[in-house]
Formats: sequence, structure tokens, C-alpha cells
Amino acid sequence: MRGRDLVGKNVRRIRVAQNVSQERLAFDAGVDRSYLGGLERGEENPTIDLLDRLAFTLTVPIQEFFTAIADDDGALGLPRGRKKGGRVA
Repeated sequence: MRGRDLVGKNVRRIRVAQNVSQERLAFDAGVDRSYLGGLERGEENPTIDLLDRLAFTLTVPIQEFFTAIADDDGALGLPRGRKKGGRVA
């Protein structure tokens, strides 16, 4: 697994486990929500400074983003898209 894929999946895993929306994490960490979405999909190559801000915001050690995870179903069993009842523009 590529490093950026691993980091993205771990950011998403931790964010969902803490019941934090992408919008909230992006705002609190000072990053664009669409960039955060790309990071979680492995499309972006984040800097160490950004990973440090995300780790601080999620209150986890930065090494949590590099923890090997099982990828049996390819999506960690997390739902895609917006939550039901979410705002539609």
C-alpha cells in the first residue's frame, strides 16, 4: 500500500471513530474540506506540518497515521458520501 493511501485511510478511520465530520476536522485544522477529502482518498500528498495539525486536532500521536491496517474490503467498512439528513447544496 502506498504511504499516502495508508495515511489517508488512517485519517479517515480516526476521524470516523471520533464521530467528527470532514467539514469540522478541516475547519479546526485550517485546511480546505475538499483537500481533506482528497487526502483521505489517497489523492493528495500532505506535508508533515499538515499531518502534525491533523494529529493535534484529532488528539492522536502523528504516528497513528502510519499504523498498518487491515484492508480486507478496500474501504474499511466505512460508508461513502454524505450522512442521511445532511445538507444538500
